[in-house]
Amino acid sequence: MKWSEKILWNKVNGLLKENQSYFFTIDFLRISVYNISSKIGKGEQCMRETRTIEFKEMITNTFLKTVSAFSNYDGGEIFFGIDDNGNIKGLPDVKQACLDIENKINDSITPQPDYTLELQNNDRTIKLTVKSGLQKPYLYKSKAYKRNDTATIEADTLELSRLILEGKNIRFEELPCEDQELTFDTLCQKLKECIQIETFNQDTLKTLNLYNSATGYNNAAGILADKNHFPGIDIVRFGENISVIHKRATFDHISILAGYEKVSEVFKDYYQYEEIQGTERKKTEKIPEAAFREAIANALIHRAWDVESQIKISMFDDRIEIISPGGLPFGITEDEYLSGKLSILRNRNLANVFYRLGFVEIFGTGITRIKQLYEEGLKQPDFEVSENTIKIVLPVFEKNLNLTEDERKIYKILSKTMLKSISEIAPYAPFGKSKTTQLLKEMGKKGVVKIEGRGRGTKYVIK
Repeated sequence: MKWSEKILWNKVNGLLKENQSYFFTIDFLRISVYNISSKIGKGEQCMRETRTIEFKEMITNTFLKTVSAFSNYDGGEIFFGIDDNGNIKGLPDVKQACLDIENKINDSITPQPDYTLELQNNDRTIKLTVKSGLQKPYLYKSKAYKRNDTATIEADTLELSRLILEGKNIRFEELPCEDQELTFDTLCQKLKECIQIETFNQDTLKTLNLYNSATGYNNAAGILADKNHFPGIDIVRFGENISVIHKRATFDHISILAGYEKVSEVFKDYYQYEEIQGTERKKTEKIPEAAFREAIANALIHRAWDVESQIKISMFDDRIEIISPGGLPFGITEDEYLSGKLSILRNRNLANVFYRLGFVEIFGTGITRIKQLYEEGLKQPDFEVSENTIKIVLPVFEKNLNLTEDERKIYKILSKTMLKSISEIAPYAPFGKSKTTQLLKEMGKKGVVKIEGRGRGTKYVIK
C-alpha cells in the first residue's frame, strides 16, 4: 500500500470510530482505498446488499416482499434513498416518504410486522428495520417470501408449511404420523439395554412424548418405529478415488436407532483394527469412534425430517464426510452452532430419546465434544453450514508428536505415500525455502518425516 493510500485509509478508520452511522453498519462495509477516494469528499457511502440488507432508491411496492421475507426469517434492514450500488441519492420528502412506507406496510402485510423507521444522512435517507416476527407466516398479497442471498423470492410449499408450524409453535416431529400401525421392538430393546426399563407399553410412549390419546402416534414415533416411511442413511466406502466403490449400503424405512447401530458397524469394519502386542490385543482407531457416533447422532436428531433426502455418509482412506439435510434451525447462527454457545433443538422429542439412551448430550455439546476428541490431533474436524445442509468432516486421527505450530503447517503439505522434493513443498508453505528445509530436517530428527536422497535429490515423506 502506498503512503498516500495509508493516509486515506487512516482517515476512513477515523470516520468509522467517530461516527459509525456514517457508514451505517460495518457488516456491509466493503471498502477499498481505490473506490472510496473519489467518494469520501462527497459524503457518499460504500456499501453492498446482503441477505439482511436491501437498498431502494425510490419507494415502490416491491419492498413489501422483502418486509415479508425479513419478518418470516431473520429480520433485516431496508435503506431508502440509496441505489443498488450503495450510493446515497436521497429522497425529496423524507417525512412524507415515512408515512408512505408505514401506510403501505400496514395496508399490505398480514399479520402486522414489527418494524421501526429512522431518518439518516441529514434527513436524506430512511432506514427501515424489520424484526423477525412470532406470528408467522407474514403474507404480502397472500404469499410468503424469503431471502435468497440478495434477492427476495416466494417461499415454496415446504417453506410455507414450516412457517405455519413455526407460527403455531408446532414442530414437524409433533404432527400426527400418517401410519398409525407401528411397532417398537428396537426402541423397547434399547431401553432395556441402556437404562434397564423392563416394562414397555403405551404409557412409556406417552412419557417419551411419542403418543397422544387424542391424535395417536406422532412423527417422532414414526421415525423411531421398526418400519416407517421416512428416509434413512446412505453410506458409501470409496477406494483410491470416487470411481472405486468398496461398499454401498442404504438403511431406509427402519428405526433410526437401528440405522444408528448399522452405520456404526460399517465404521468399525474400515476404521478400527486390532494389534497384537505380546500377549494382548490392542484396539486401534483410525478415527475416534466416539466422534463418529456423536456426528451420526447429531445428524439424526437435528436433521429436517420433512425433507425427502437421506443422510449421506462418504468414507475415504483419510476422512469421513457426513452430510445432513436441513441446515440450521431458526434462531441460531453458524457461529453459535460451531462454538456450542447456543443449542436449539429442531427435534426435541427425538433428542430426548437419544439423551435418555446415553447416545448424546441434550444441551448441544456435540460439536464441542467432537472437537475435544481431536485436541491432540494434527488435523482437525471441519464443519460446513449452508442453507440446506450441514456437513461434518472427520479426518483420520494423527497425533501431534510435539510438533511446533510451524512444523504442523509443513506436515499438512506432506504425503504418506508420495515422496516430495523441496521444490514441490515450498510453493505451498507459508515460509521461504530455507526455513521450510530446516523445519523438514527438525521433523526428520523427531521421527515424523522420512528423508531420502541427498542434495537436490532429497525428498520427504510422512513416516
